[in-house]
Amino acid sequence: MRAIKKFVILGPESTGKSTLCKSLAAHYQSAWCEEYAREYLLKNGTSYTPKDLLKIAKGQLKLEELTTKSLIESNKTPILFIDTDMYVMKVWSEYVFGECDFFILDNIVKQKYDGYLLCNIDLPWIKDELREYPDEKPRQELFAIYKDLLLNQSTPWALISGNNIERTQAAIKAINQLML
Repeated sequence: MRAIKKFVILGPESTGKSTLCKSLAAHYQSAWCEEYAREYLLKNGTSYTPKDLLKIAKGQLKLEELTTKSLIESNKTPILFIDTDMYVMKVWSEYVFGECDFFILDNIVKQKYDGYLLCNIDLPWIKDELREYPDEKPRQELFAIYKDLLLNQSTPWALISGNNIERTQAAIKAINQLML
């Protein structure tokens, strides 16, 4: 079985995470795991509860497992880019509801990744049907929370800034360094 390198792209909403995942998967001729929350909320509506976030967390883990299995069985480069992990679920749960299910916390302890890319809030916020925080203050607060999480854990990480092209170039440089 081939060893898969896994990199999580995280940050507040509308910071180019999905775009970066797609670009990196194309560059490395590999794969990326989409954000399960988008599919879930489009199907079930945008009025959600802590129980919904738990379902989303479980769905995200299952999607990552399926994407990893598919990548192992493919001839693609064994690097997986992940758009959302349990840190995102923790931040989302605590920011919106002031609590986080132990399932999410337990899975944070279990998760093993090769690196994180934190997307800066220097891209303009773009409205879509699922985004909740158009104001700068929540974006700054959420970015600070993600940065603090990464500073206080042991997996290497890099800050990714600039327009989409600059982000992709910075991410490629960071990933190449992290894989040494």
